[in-house]
Amino acid sequence: MHWFNWLIVAVYVAWVLWDGIKRAKDTDRIEGYLLASRSLPWWVVGLSVMATQLSAITMVGTTGQGATDGMRFVQFYFGLPLAMIILSVTLVPFLYRAKVFTAYEFLEKRFDAKTRTLTALFFLLSRGMGVGVIIAAPAIIFGAIFDWSVPLAVALFGVPTIIYTAIGGVQAVAWADVKQMVLIVVALVGMVVVLVLGLPDNVRPDDALAIAGSTGRLRAFDFRFDLSERYTFWSGMIGGTFLMLSYFGTDQSQVQRHLTASSVNAARSSLFMSAYWKIPLQALVLMVGILVFVFYLFVRPPLLYNPAQEEAVRAQAATEYGQLEARFDDVYVRRRAAADATALARRSGDDAAVQSSLDAFRAVQGEADAVRAEALALAGRVTGRDPNDVNYIIPSFVLNQLPLGLAGIFIAGVLAAAMSSIAAELNSLSTATVVDFYRRYVRKDGPDSHFLRVSKLATLFWGIFACVVASYSVAIGSLIEVVNRYGSFFYGSILGVFLLAMYRRAHANGAFIGLIAGMATVAGFYFFVPSVEFLWHNVIGAVAVFGVGSLISHFTPAPRPRA
Repeated sequence: MHWFNWLIVAVYVAWVLWDGIKRAKDTDRIEGYLLASRSLPWWVVGLSVMATQLSAITMVGTTGQGATDGMRFVQFYFGLPLAMIILSVTLVPFLYRAKVFTAYEFLEKRFDAKTRTLTALFFLLSRGMGVGVIIAAPAIIFGAIFDWSVPLAVALFGVPTIIYTAIGGVQAVAWADVKQMVLIVVALVGMVVVLVLGLPDNVRPDDALAIAGSTGRLRAFDFRFDLSERYTFWSGMIGGTFLMLSYFGTDQSQVQRHLTASSVNAARSSLFMSAYWKIPLQALVLMVGILVFVFYLFVRPPLLYNPAQEEAVRAQAATEYGQLEARFDDVYVRRRAAADATALARRSGDDAAVQSSLDAFRAVQGEADAVRAEALALAGRVTGRDPNDVNYIIPSFVLNQLPLGLAGIFIAGVLAAAMSSIAAELNSLSTATVVDFYRRYVRKDGPDSHFLRVSKLATLFWGIFACVVASYSVAIGSLIEVVNRYGSFFYGSILGVFLLAMYRRAHANGAFIGLIAGMATVAGFYFFVPSVEFLWHNVIGAVAVFGVGSLISHFTPAPRPRA
């Protein structure tokens, strides 16, 4: 990559570090460090919430998924607006008025210490491992592209974030998120402009979308009710609603953002920002991937996008790979001819010719997919690893096709997305560690200066832990799916506990046993009924916890409070 692109990346990282350290005001008190003294305006909280969601996995994994699978993934977010409305009148104002530091702190007030501790422990397990994947995703991808060692790549994405998070606390994280959201949107819009302007003169944008649509990539709605189908309208509306309720209402990385707001109304407004803008933003991310697919109809794409994978195949199976490349070259020429013919037919207004050319395009696209599948299978045999290279499509395009400067902005955008998500997770992990464990079981009283030191040490611990996890991680399949599948293992059961908290007859033993039953039920489906897709695990976990907890609370007496 050109030195000017690296300069953009370096300037951005330096700016975030400097500004994050500068904003370390009011961090001499524990409330200022962990909750920004509950003073942030709604739009800062809203942008911070969105930036936390929009990780580097989204920038490289979701865009790559758009190139290979189209708009189907947007259905994942269909339950988000409904979830935000529910949370705005239930959990968020309830937690805000409770004046707690963590969502799990409230559970002890409602139930008991063991329910709080187990729920917080599940959060630490899920988020501690999850942040490792968040760091690993861009580190592994760019490590392969630039031929970096994995520890070096992990350090590039992890160390700056650990520094400004540990020093500046949530105040630094939130304001850094604002800048990062702006940079991310600029990078995405810039890519759309470049991709549209990069179309051949004889292909209009509507022609390009029609060609992509003929492969099903513009299909954003699937109304089949099938538990084995990953992304449908119903899995998004039902499973997605439960997932979003749990993520935004009970996950400390999100709850902590709401608790930093200056008022309950500000917290509600920050929720509505995500409700209004998340789906359009996600559609923009997927559209970038679709336009990259169209771009490569007119520019010869790589047969394998992962350069390390391609190098290994060329070294160990050169003859077989050469034959596949020759077939791919032939298919590419015929596919471009079919795409050109479609654009010409659309200008002529001949519907029959348009349909005929689209049929020819779909047939040759099927051949291209088949050759790619053979190449990926060969790479899998050679490397002994999952050959799926969906996460390398966009980085390959950025480095080889984007103009000078914009490539640097996109890489900085990926770094920004990684840093915002990592910072939010580390800050929430530190908060839960100190409030739900250290201050609960180790030292209940002490000056703020002591708990501040422990909070910063906890941030460093989780940062190092995540970097170690990332160094031993290998990207498998679509990274955005991996993260959400892992989260769905825990989210439903955690949500179920908070639903029980709003049920007056529920008591501590019911909540605790219900939580265990919910996790066991999800584990049973995960290991023994794999045909049920992961979005439904959120529903299963929440229903199991609430159902078991309600029954136990109804038929057994409440435990006596300790004297």
